[in-house]
Amino acid sequence: MMSSLTSMLPLVLMFVVLYFVMIRPQMKKQKEHRSMIEALAKGDEIATAGGLLGKVTKLGDGVLSLEIANGIEVQVQRSAVVQVLPKGSIK
Repeated sequence: MMSSLTSMLPLVLMFVVLYFVMIRPQMKKQKEHRSMIEALAKGDEIATAGGLLGKVTKLGDGVLSLEIANGIEVQVQRSAVVQVLPKGSIK
């Protein structure tokens, strides 16, 4: 009985280490991204996963409008937003 328990100990330890090294940080990163997307407001300057930089002009449930140049707006999914830039970053 004791030998089977000690033989499983490395496997259990491996799963514990895997949780703290890979799974937990990924869940934390997803939570931060979700809160960043929910906090978006009109006028924020953002960067998308595709490399577009622009200013948020309209907000929808799953889509937002992004002004990438004067008078040029594109619609982008909220999940594509990777970063909120400091004000004045885009000229």
